Amino acid sequence: MPAKTKIIIDTDPGIDDILALLLALSGKAEEIEVLLISLTFGNVEVRSCLRNVVSMFHIMEREMLWRQEQGRPPGFSALQAHRPVVALGAEEPLQDQTMLADYFHGMDGLGGIHASHPHLTPAETWEHLFDPSADPHILKPVPTGIATGSFAHQSFIPSKRLAHEEILQTLRENEPGTVTLIAIGPMTNLALAAAADPETFLRTKEVVVMGGAIGQPGNVTPVSEFNAYADAVAAARVFALTSPMPASTLPPSSSTEPLYPSKLSKELKLRLFSVDITERHSITKGQFQRTVSPFLEAGSPLAEWVGAFMAHAFRKLESMELGHESDNVSLSLHDPICAWYALTADDARWRPTSASPEDIRIETSGQWTRGMCIVDRRNRQRIDSEVESSGDHGLWLSTRAGNRILRMDGSPGEDEFGGILMEKIFA
Repeated sequence: MPAKTKIIIDTDPGIDDILALLLALSGKAEEIEVLLISLTFGNVEVRSCLRNVVSMFHIMEREMLWRQEQGRPPGFSALQAHRPVVALGAEEPLQDQTMLADYFHGMDGLGGIHASHPHLTPAETWEHLFDPSADPHILKPVPTGIATGSFAHQSFIPSKRLAHEEILQTLRENEPGTVTLIAIGPMTNLALAAAADPETFLRTKEVVVMGGAIGQPGNVTPVSEFNAYADAVAAARVFALTSPMPASTLPPSSSTEPLYPSKLSKELKLRLFSVDITERHSITKGQFQRTVSPFLEAGSPLAEWVGAFMAHAFRKLESMELGHESDNVSLSLHDPICAWYALTADDARWRPTSASPEDIRIETSGQWTRGMCIVDRRNRQRIDSEVESSGDHGLWLSTRAGNRILRMDGSPGEDEFGGILMEKIFA
């Protein structure tokens, strides 16, 4: 039997982020273990992201109780076997102006669900759990039963550390090469962790990133995908760790101190799920409603909760683009594909591009190109050099420099992914 996959999920929940988390936690206990959920700003500000994650655990507890009462398998065995740590992280990008995606996800990140469905949101007594100055005895875990009016943190372990510190601590506590770090939001927490302790950060098995646009248009500017745009400097700094010479691709800095040591023990393995592949994985409004309706009619708390924010997403899509109407309106499942990869990484149908590893770099200073993924499309001879020349500004042609990114291009049954996602989540 393959070894259990251990993962950290760095996220900014977010509609599709929540779907990704539900998918990961619905895995079998012997297949996957979610060690840590680290939170960053992104789709909405980070405190709203935290409320969304806490609400998710609240709903999952209610859902598992409801399933048991109905004589159904409770599901979510990965969650029942291991409670993940939840840590609060970056509130803003390293250098850029903050950009949020509340125009799509709603001001709270889930289509206004906390106002429209307050009975599905736990009382906010949980906020003290993440305050380093709070008395640890204010709230205690409840050993049995499911919280309804107040909140009992049975399904996760709240951390008082900053998210990037918790990422490093998790990597220290596990054997090198055994933890996959999944980044489905801006990469600020990852960049902070890498800068604080590069060698500990490199203990990760691989970093799986949802972000960037290569051959497809961007989704926040004509050339930039949201996660790469929201903190382009952070993305560039993490990407640089895949290079034999990280300094060759790091963004400009006013600091005289090097960000990383000149010699590192290894190069980071980074697997990129850009919009080029994620946009090919989607679910239609009709497909979603056909799956969820029976659970909703039977009284499933999870179906009511997910149905509310997905209805917002489909309405927003209908209003944003021509051709999106009725049951055929389609939501791209950008973030869930990374969780699906974690669950099925041994499947031979997961394929990088034929050109991988690719030298993909993130633009950090262009007026119109912030967050753009730059690749060298010139048919030029590669050279064995560590020094720039007049014909190779930026060391694009050097065999000793540049990033080494595994850009994913093939998956197991992309046309069926929407159905697979719903089946896993609703068991």
